Amino acid sequence: MRLLTLRAYLKAAHFGPTMLITVISFLLGVQLWWEGPAYVIAFTVFLGQLIIGWSNDLYDYGDDVKHNRTNKPLVAGTITPEKLRRTTFIFIPIAVIANLIGPLGLKGGSVYLLGVGCGIAYNFHFKFSPLSPLPYAVACAALPASVYFAVDRTPPLWVLAGGSLLGVGFHFLNVLKDIKEDKESNIGGLPQRIGVFACGVIATLLIGSAILICVINNS
Repeated sequence: MRLLTLRAYLKAAHFGPTMLITVISFLLGVQLWWEGPAYVIAFTVFLGQLIIGWSNDLYDYGDDVKHNRTNKPLVAGTITPEKLRRTTFIFIPIAVIANLIGPLGLKGGSVYLLGVGCGIAYNFHFKFSPLSPLPYAVACAALPASVYFAVDRTPPLWVLAGGSLLGVGFHFLNVLKDIKEDKESNIGGLPQRIGVFACGVIATLLIGSAILICVINNS
């Protein structure tokens, strides 16, 4: 029973994207520091991603029920909104403190938490706005920047640009599967406004550009 509950909490946190961001933070930590701090950085980043994912599922609960998204734990009933809300409020101060006193330090931790704030702002506001890519652009630049600041280094512009482009690209890519249902629910982010075809093209161009930037600057 406990294992099923744990799986439900992880799924509600959008486990795939959460782990992707966590792994990226670990790899950055290893590259710029060493494995010891990198593991702790990955853990504190993971905590921040939990807050973003859980707040998203809590906010979207009504819409997920409307569209019968039984792959969502709240809709499937494997956890209740009350339990997830309580857990989220417990983890918020833990995530904030862990990032500020951990290896990222006050400067790096604050920058990463700015990214977490952007993720939450997207959930509650920007997903309805044509400016929906903005939180992704800031948050996905803030992640690598936080690790650079932790080791007292200035993040290169290409790192920030690559992170932003990759984040915005995944934003367009992630929305593709739900565009029709989102429009029915009056969710009017930029991807929903431009349609499936343009969304796919832009996602491909942005992600391709991000990869190209990284390859050129590491060759």
